[in-house]
Amino acid sequence: MADGPQGWPEVSSILAALGRAAFVWDVASDVMTWTEGAASIFRDIEPASLATGAGLARLIEPSGSIRADILLGTAPDRRPGEGVAYRIEYGVRASASAPMLWIEESGCWFAGADGKAVRVEGIVRLENERRARDEQLVRLSRNDALTGELNRTHLTAALAAALEEAARYRSSFAFLLFGIDHLARINDAFGFDVADEVIGEVARRIRARMRGGDVLGRFSGNKFGLILMNCTSDDMHVAAERLLAGIRDEIVPTTSGPVSVTASIGAVLAPRYARTADEAINRAQEVLEAAKSRRSGSFAVWRPDVARDAQRRTNIRVTDEIVTALNERRILTAFEPVVDARTREPAFYECLVRMRQQDGQFLLAPDVVPVAEKLGLIRLVDHRVLELVIAELAEAPGVRLSINISPETTMDADWWAAIESLMGAHPGVAERLIVEITETVAIQDIDGVREFVTRLKSFGSQIAIDDFGAGYTSFRNLRRLGVDIVKVDGAFVQNIAGSPDDRAFVQTLIDLARRLDIKTVAEWVQDEQSAVMLRDWGCDYIQGRLIGLASPARPWSGSEAIPAA
Repeated sequence: MADGPQGWPEVSSILAALGRAAFVWDVASDVMTWTEGAASIFRDIEPASLATGAGLARLIEPSGSIRADILLGTAPDRRPGEGVAYRIEYGVRASASAPMLWIEESGCWFAGADGKAVRVEGIVRLENERRARDEQLVRLSRNDALTGELNRTHLTAALAAALEEAARYRSSFAFLLFGIDHLARINDAFGFDVADEVIGEVARRIRARMRGGDVLGRFSGNKFGLILMNCTSDDMHVAAERLLAGIRDEIVPTTSGPVSVTASIGAVLAPRYARTADEAINRAQEVLEAAKSRRSGSFAVWRPDVARDAQRRTNIRVTDEIVTALNERRILTAFEPVVDARTREPAFYECLVRMRQQDGQFLLAPDVVPVAEKLGLIRLVDHRVLELVIAELAEAPGVRLSINISPETTMDADWWAAIESLMGAHPGVAERLIVEITETVAIQDIDGVREFVTRLKSFGSQIAIDDFGAGYTSFRNLRRLGVDIVKVDGAFVQNIAGSPDDRAFVQTLIDLARRLDIKTVAEWVQDEQSAVMLRDWGCDYIQGRLIGLASPARPWSGSEAIPAA
């Protein structure tokens, strides 16, 4: 290095101790003068390369123009000798194979009489550690920490970019959404660390079978999204089978032992069947769920479906109508009698939801409840029905009513708060209320339903299991739950007169329930012959077309009170 101005030895030692070096660059001669600390910053770079501005510029990647940027402007309003501050960052390499050195440079350039730079004085320091931290933060913001693949945000952005490119060049591509099958079982059996190993290995297997230019990202916990660029429908099918085989055919080694894994794929061809990123993702998720429900390790492709689209339009319409009906108090109840199988006297009435439309027509429970459950509105509907039923019980002291509760409502804190408040305000009502829960709910969460049953019975209410027989709940579970009534699924009852199998099944259920001192209700009783059979088998109550279907009229008005069972 050339000798610097007087006093530089002292400055040089101080800067070197701080990991910095200073320089003076005479622009006219292109000579650069450095303090001796420069050698420790520009490691493995020949001093001769730093002796001139042009020499240093040749080391900068991707080009040397970055240093020239500080000299492009002029400062005509500056007096000669007055400095203009600047700060730049750049990378330099000693050779093509050498590691990159990231340099931060700051200082002042000084203008001559014409306002152009004649001298530059600056300080440099090595910024590799900070740069590495910044790059790591960028990677973390862009990539999934577990797999190193794109995260959901950047995968979605890549999908949007692929759609724009496909539209511009009139090409097509496929979006594949992978779902690792039964990952929750691996979590339960081995722990989350092993599940993470499986996720990482599945990502590696997908990447190993990708083409150059395809884009992979982790969409969510057990899902990956893959963009197959310039892909036809046939290409998509071939790629999907290859990818599924790559995941399925080899056992995944983990720290807890080998694990067998399969994945399912839902795919959509874009832009033919998806014009936006959200549309592509939604349709791929839709067919992925269909593939999983059909068979683990399968592949499904989204195709237009007139019936499905019509059903969705109906769902949207019904959803709007449900919300409006709730606001306008057009959610009502109809009452279906449940009678004693021997005397045919009413025992209680099942309250079924009805929704009066703007034109005065009614939507029945099968039209309202499934949509409300799917879209998260059922707890509002159940809350309204509870209010209506409690009001009916309060006005008719001798009547017993039953209501159906959806699965979500059994855990709804607002529903519990409402029932506690309503029963507190209307003493004697709880003992005449029967709450029906479906058998499928009971068998999915025995402990949770048992707590629900215990809590309701503490009020004095009774519990019925609806659609009994559809889920094959064991009678041991019925005893554990402490239910009072089982309602035999109408699918088995409606044809007992003509089906020996249904007769044997229903008769067995009634007999076992009687032995456990649980009352039975046979649903969907169609004819007198079936009613007589049920009575002779010991069934306690019957309901259905033979007895009378649900009606908004209050059949107990003007009649004798129904005795408590």
